[in-house]
Amino acid sequence: MKQLSRMQTGLLIVFLVIMWGVNWPLSKFALSYTPPVLFAGMRTFIGGILLLFIALPKYKQIRFKQTWPMYVISAIFNIILFYGLQTVGLVYLPAGLFSVIVFLQPVLLGIFAWLWLGESMFGLKVLGLFLGFAGVATVSAKGLSGHISIIGIVLALGCALSWAIGTVYVKKIGSLVDSIWLTTLQLIIGGLFLMGTGSVTESWSSIVWNVPYTVDLLFISIFVIAAGWLVFFKLVGSGEASKVASYTFLIPLVALITGILFFNEPFTIYIVIGLILIAISIGLVNSKPRSRYAANRLQPKEETV
Repeated sequence: MKQLSRMQTGLLIVFLVIMWGVNWPLSKFALSYTPPVLFAGMRTFIGGILLLFIALPKYKQIRFKQTWPMYVISAIFNIILFYGLQTVGLVYLPAGLFSVIVFLQPVLLGIFAWLWLGESMFGLKVLGLFLGFAGVATVSAKGLSGHISIIGIVLALGCALSWAIGTVYVKKIGSLVDSIWLTTLQLIIGGLFLMGTGSVTESWSSIVWNVPYTVDLLFISIFVIAAGWLVFFKLVGSGEASKVASYTFLIPLVALITGILFFNEPFTIYIVIGLILIAISIGLVNSKPRSRYAANRLQPKEETV
């Protein structure tokens, strides 16, 4: 995959963090008009259909007979499990606690990328990953109170695990499939599955098709789902997966700031402390080891890559 310039990478990261950050409050708003699983299915399916118009001119690169298992596996981890567990899990846990557990993903991704992709791992990077998680936990501290459900915790851990595995898998097969077709088909496959599941467990008549919900659904489908996943996989394919994932620690912060500006949520000292920890984390994860020895001493053995 073609490497991105530093400016291109920076602009794409800013776009991704903002879009995926506002997704949380916008999704919370939408759920007052629609059942969760049907909403998850609709937004991913619409996103996939929109990308289909971009992918169709490259129809020769789909090679569906040879590559269909890759599209299905990616859809299972990145769409069906990630969004399915997320929407159901929010029923059992406060949003703050759920998001903290989900954002174990960059830590898990850093470990998996080291073991399965051979990406570097050194002391400062390890520290940075855990500081990032600590920053997310601090930012979301106000959501850590309330009823704690074991089922909800398991669902949140499953959400983080599926996202990490799905990201590593996409990075692994990046040279074998076209990134646009991969993103398009995983969204369509995952969206159809979630809508089918929602049709059995929920009711389409429960959806309130008013202007606010329709605008919300279209915005999320276009910018958060279609453009967001395309940008995410573009970044992962052109650089180290763990470094890209370190910036996702900023997503809960953007979500909270959006809530403060548009939903009158309170501003607390936890946000400032969390921002400092996240900034330090990103710097450490994207730093270079002090010596070749430092970079190599934590490399996995050859057979584990």
